[in-house]
Amino acid sequence: MKNIGIIGSGTMGSGIAQVAATSGCKVKVFDTQKQALVYSDKKLRSVLERLVEKERISEEKKDSILANIQYVQKLEDLSDSDLIIEAIIEDVSIKEILFNDLSSRLTDTCIVASNTSSLSISQLASFYKIPENFIGIHFFNPAALMKLVEIIPAIQTDKKVLEDSRSAIKAWGKTTVVAKDTPGFIVNKVARPFYSEALRIFEEGLAGTDPETSFATIDWAMTEIAGFRMGPFTLMDFIGNDVNYAVTESVFRSFYYDPRYKPSFTQKRLSEAGYWGRKTGRGYYTYDKGSITAEALKDEQLGREIADRIVVMLINEAADTLHNNIASMKDIELAMTQGVNYPKGLFKWADELGISACVDKIDALYDWYHEDRYRCSPLLRKMALNNSSFYS
Repeated sequence: MKNIGIIGSGTMGSGIAQVAATSGCKVKVFDTQKQALVYSDKKLRSVLERLVEKERISEEKKDSILANIQYVQKLEDLSDSDLIIEAIIEDVSIKEILFNDLSSRLTDTCIVASNTSSLSISQLASFYKIPENFIGIHFFNPAALMKLVEIIPAIQTDKKVLEDSRSAIKAWGKTTVVAKDTPGFIVNKVARPFYSEALRIFEEGLAGTDPETSFATIDWAMTEIAGFRMGPFTLMDFIGNDVNYAVTESVFRSFYYDPRYKPSFTQKRLSEAGYWGRKTGRGYYTYDKGSITAEALKDEQLGREIADRIVVMLINEAADTLHNNIASMKDIELAMTQGVNYPKGLFKWADELGISACVDKIDALYDWYHEDRYRCSPLLRKMALNNSSFYS
């Protein structure tokens, strides 16, 4: 697949175009807005210039990447594509119009993919003339830097389309994992407790009563004690509260309002207030010239309690993802370590803590709260009874 069409010239679409062009593919980037295409081209040139300055690529490589990309404003210009990747706004009705329109313009062998992070791939496939040729290919932002790509076949997707898509993305130098068409796929599903349990701990005042001190304390526990690169509140401010909240709300709704994915009023209010994080200068933290001034309460015992609670909830979500055959154990471990840079795989972590200890911790939370949010995965419970481990 050497002729690639990218629909949408925003941050994600431009990033995917860069990845494909760097691997030697001929890429056409489509957008209805000429100014968006001009900006995409300008930004890519700036990125490549910096890579040349840092001696990451040569001047010749920069020129070849730019020569591989063409910017177009007509969908028919994509008619010779072997693979199309859509990266536009997360709106089902808009995507339906797009895929219906594409149906009359592409060859019967072209693979059509969506980069959606939260919508049903099977539903999107139903909008295209040959649903067997449709698949989900979910990159992470920034696409040029993040190694992981989730591949999500719809229930209609032909097996060869899955194999060819995965091979193509691997040829672009990416690590691929395959996920069942389930809300959130792997990463956005398994990672929910990292944010939601941190918010729950904050709302209960377990890390202090001053908001920014509480956020900083929880972030300190997750970085210094648990070993994550970013704490949950720093990360939500980096992603954008508006974006993170929208994903949480989408996963909650898509799982028929399962309490495990219930959004937080704290995050909802911040989103409504326009406190979206770094991009607005204020989120969980107030940013003074990009820096955070909040001080954490560095209490080792409190930090361990916070870290253990969030980690065990992540382990429980990963175990349930495996239990429901959403992805393989290997792919879940890869997704969380390479997709969101967790310090170790959650199944490896579970073995280190002890499966029985994880079950006891989750059961203790359930006994205290009596909420389904804290129900233990049947897989963990069965393993504890059998005294087994994930890597035995």
